[in-house]
Amino acid sequence: MTNIAKKSLEITGLFEAELLVWLMLRYWKHPFAEDKDFANDLLESASAALRGAAGGEQLIEGVPATDLNFVAAVWYAEYCDVGSEGTDPETIEARKAWLSVVRRTLPSCFCNPLDLP
Repeated sequence: MTNIAKKSLEITGLFEAELLVWLMLRYWKHPFAEDKDFANDLLESASAALRGAAGGEQLIEGVPATDLNFVAAVWYAEYCDVGSEGTDPETIEARKAWLSVVRRTLPSCFCNPLDLP
């Protein structure tokens, strides 16, 4: 059985992972899309989530741990970070909107792959 989380973790050190995070932030209009440090921290947090998932830690309900993919890991990292700092309510709402749009737009990233047709 393929460990998607482990394979996704392997790409986190590549430039392409940075690019994908940046594109996700810009395309779905994250309020910190232009903040390079935020994007780098998000990638590091997603990498940590993938390490945990590759080891069997289930992070998203309905997604088996080893089936956590890169996009879902980025989403999860932001989900865990929203509201953790002294961010103003308007920014928190914009970040929550980003989370919602990503999950609605890419639903196949947030389910058990065996459930896909």
